[in-house]
Amino acid sequence: MTAFPTDLTPLTGHYTIDASHSRVGFVARHAMVTKVRGAFSEFEGSAFFDGADPSKSSGTVTIEAKSVDTRNADRDKHLRSNDFLNMDEYPQITFVSTAVHRSGDSTFDVTGNLTIKDVTKPVTIPFSYEGTATDPFGNIRVGLEGSVTINRKDYGVIWNAALETGGVLVSEKIQLEFEISAIKDA
Repeated sequence: MTAFPTDLTPLTGHYTIDASHSRVGFVARHAMVTKVRGAFSEFEGSAFFDGADPSKSSGTVTIEAKSVDTRNADRDKHLRSNDFLNMDEYPQITFVSTAVHRSGDSTFDVTGNLTIKDVTKPVTIPFSYEGTATDPFGNIRVGLEGSVTINRKDYGVIWNAALETGGVLVSEKIQLEFEISAIKDA
């Protein structure tokens, strides 16, 4: 891994997310006392990075809703149902960038449209650049990590259950997590 370069020009190019070395996940509060973590095992994405002018950069990610995995088959089935993601009617979750802003030495704010259940809302995801490396196969890889908190009700994901002790079973706020390894296209 290398330090974040002052000159970003060598990073200019098109990139494809390596899903087998990346993670798109989420965290929700359960019963108001603990966190449940999950991830999507099927997703793809690409990006263009302009090292001379990062504001001209762009990216997209498409997530298959059916691939949700919280390590609990019953919960995953419920998340795929009409109560939550309604994957039969809305099989994909998408993010399409609309702006990229360099916010620090090794950080970028990526603003874009997040669509869940056919509801599209703008979000800004702060990303940190984790480095560049050449893998054993000669691929140039970049690593990025980012997260953002959304309110699931904003996207029509409204199911919940009241608890006898007060509160609800599932938090409205969901943290989306992105750990990305992207390969520079030849």
